[in-house]
Amino acid sequence: MSTAVMNDILTPRMTSARKETRDVFEEITGTVGDVTVVDAKMRTSGVDVFYGDKQAIHDVSLDIGNNEVVAMIGPSGCGKSTFLRCLNRMNDTIPSCRVTGSMSLDGENLYGADLDPVLLRARVGMVFQKPNPFAKSIYDNVAYGPRIHGLAANRAELDDIVGESLKRAGLFDEVKDRMDSPGTGLSGGQQQRLCIARTIAVDPEVILMDEPCSALDPIATARIEELIDELRQNYAIAIVTHSMQQAARVSQRTAYFHLGKLVEVGTTNTIFTNPGHELTENYITGRFG
Repeated sequence: MSTAVMNDILTPRMTSARKETRDVFEEITGTVGDVTVVDAKMRTSGVDVFYGDKQAIHDVSLDIGNNEVVAMIGPSGCGKSTFLRCLNRMNDTIPSCRVTGSMSLDGENLYGADLDPVLLRARVGMVFQKPNPFAKSIYDNVAYGPRIHGLAANRAELDDIVGESLKRAGLFDEVKDRMDSPGTGLSGGQQQRLCIARTIAVDPEVILMDEPCSALDPIATARIEELIDELRQNYAIAIVTHSMQQAARVSQRTAYFHLGKLVEVGTTNTIFTNPGHELTENYITGRFG
């Protein structure tokens, strides 16, 4: 069958599927599922995000609980990373960005005039899609945060923080004999674990992860996923991922975003086995994405 004939067959079907999806999306009046949790570390309510005149996030409310992993899934451009960056005010660095609504950490307003964004980012750490170690030694990468925040009174205390952070990131045994080597000389998976060690070295309360495994091979991905499960014993974690398999493996709750709206949230098992919204089911089953 020629490409032209295949296009003639498939294009109307794809156009119809997109139209059905758009029609269903336009009918969304609220989020399916309970957006709140009893033991919430962070609470967000009625969050809207604008880039200039364009609205990227529409009336999103979502709690992030203590000692749990919340996975945010959805098609590219659906707003999940934009929402994640609101949680530690990374969007403040974009002049055209405006955020409205209520967001709090342990009851403290994230966007209050008396809250220093730099100190907030120490309490709510971020691990990015691509490993971004500093052009410094392995030791200095991890020590950087504790130094600028004055968390160590002397070198011995700093050594303890660096060593413990590397151990919790599952990297210490691999680098303990080359702490003065450049962090950029590590493999991709090791660099990402170094960035995680750098994040937890300042003793955050929440860890945000924006597709932390997208640039890694399967073996490195598996190690990061194991680490996420270990870290949730001490932190609240929110992760954005395009991999539904990863969301199913690492999270306890899953939130499905579509075109800037939070369509559905629930336990990960429920979202993947018995979704309550047609859009969620269509995405999970691969009808679009």
